[in-house]
Amino acid sequence: MTFYAEAPDEALAAHFGDPYAEQKALVAGSAVVARSNRGVVRVSGPDRLSWLHSLLSQHLTDLRPGEATEALLLSPNGHIEHHLSLVDDGEAVWAHVEPGTAAQLAAFLDRMKFLLRVEVADVSAEYEVVTGTGLEGALSLPDVEGMTSLIVPRGTVFEGRSQAGIWAYEALRIASHKARFGLDTDHRTIPHEIGFIDVAVHLNKGCYRGQETVARVHNLGRPPRRLVFLHLDGSADRLPAHGCDVELDGRRVGFVGSSARHYELGPIGLALVKRNVPVEAVLSADGVAAGQEIVVSPDTGANVTIDPALRGRRL
Repeated sequence: MTFYAEAPDEALAAHFGDPYAEQKALVAGSAVVARSNRGVVRVSGPDRLSWLHSLLSQHLTDLRPGEATEALLLSPNGHIEHHLSLVDDGEAVWAHVEPGTAAQLAAFLDRMKFLLRVEVADVSAEYEVVTGTGLEGALSLPDVEGMTSLIVPRGTVFEGRSQAGIWAYEALRIASHKARFGLDTDHRTIPHEIGFIDVAVHLNKGCYRGQETVARVHNLGRPPRRLVFLHLDGSADRLPAHGCDVELDGRRVGFVGSSARHYELGPIGLALVKRNVPVEAVLSADGVAAGQEIVVSPDTGANVTIDPALRGRRL
């Protein structure tokens, strides 16, 4: 029997009867999970890398064929609008993105072409993302827990591997402290808050949309919030719901992102909380007691030291 997941993965199987066994099979390399609701965008043309380099947060001009990376499309104010996992095959850049976002991303990119030699296509109807351990293919991208994601034609069969549901993948993702755009973020999230600096943001590249916010926080400020990993009370008979309040002493200090039951760690989750929440504090996540583990340090940012004697002086 197939059990279906919750939004944004409601089109996928949550599990096929034994979520813990499916997690173990994914780690062992004997199963794959079809993440067929992911959007897939293809950008071809000789100007593709320099053009994407000018728009996205990652350094892409020197991306080699077969080399995978991550990148963000930011708003002018530095808030995350899209998270792309991408790879170039020598002729085109292929990117997979969150469910339901590929058409919007492709439309934005298409508007930004001007006279450059690039072509943008939403190919989600023809291609899908499949994830597992030890997978190999032309369009392979590193994922979590040593796993690989492949962009493959829809209906591709992986002989000798069983199926795992999306709950298995999500539990492994959360355990690896990997934030997921749209679940562990909101409309105000900036890259520093969720640990995407150095992962999906290159700090020494030319201008791109939203760069000013990234540079200001990295050099002079601190992000207002930080991602934390939650060890949830195992005696509770439920997981915290997505978007519900995280509280400290009855005061709201953040919100729950993802939660899952891990085959070794038990109930776990990710949350975005205020930066100044004490790191040793026990939190309440939707009424479930939760110890926290640092993912993003409260000291993130403010990497430039200004001599106090120079404050207020015009140089």
